Amino acid sequence: MAATTETFNGNGASFHGVLDRDRCLTDFVDEGSAQSYRYYISRRTVLEMLKDRGYDVLDSELNRSLTEFRSVFGNSPDLDSLRFSVSLRSIPHKKTLVMFLGTDEIKTANIRTVYGQILNKESLHGLILILQSKMNHFAKKELEKFPFKVEVFQITDLLVNITKHVLQPQMDILTAEQKQQVMNKYKLEDKQLPRMLESDAIVQYYGLQKGQTVKITYSGEIVDHLVTYRCVT
Repeated sequence: MAATTETFNGNGASFHGVLDRDRCLTDFVDEGSAQSYRYYISRRTVLEMLKDRGYDVLDSELNRSLTEFRSVFGNSPDLDSLRFSVSLRSIPHKKTLVMFLGTDEIKTANIRTVYGQILNKESLHGLILILQSKMNHFAKKELEKFPFKVEVFQITDLLVNITKHVLQPQMDILTAEQKQQVMNKYKLEDKQLPRMLESDAIVQYYGLQKGQTVKITYSGEIVDHLVTYRCVT
């Protein structure tokens, strides 16, 4: 009888068993369905994010199931078909466009192509680019030439909506008037408020600008009720 060799990892599990498990998972979730799932989740997160920013997002878009998504866009969606635009509820003529880019490194030529594909540039308020690869320095500089605000997200950062985490406190974005009321009430100046950096994930989610103030309310078992304010810098 031929001898067989079984290799184990540090947890005592057979590597052959691990390979068989991974092979089964790969067979169960084919490349097409895994790809469409990533697009489905990230697109839904962007829709939720824009609704939280005050944009007019249809409930039918937010509630679309994965099966419905695949029936519309397929298992390997065309990136152009995934793009969409939405209007601010308070100022309908202000629109933001969302575009998904491919898996190759983003270079200056790609950014120029993106700009050329945008119609009605004059009426566009903002652009959100969803990347699946790195963007080089020159491409980032090219974005600075756009006449509207451009935000860039990696698709992997949109596979979870960070605001829906069970431990995430309630966030309320203050208007300029509300901020001034807080400053007057507590006799504060901007520099005395705790800071939130522009690179903060929450700041990016809500698309906040420098100087804007966020009211943060903590509640739960550890903290019954705590309110604090942070200013974006």
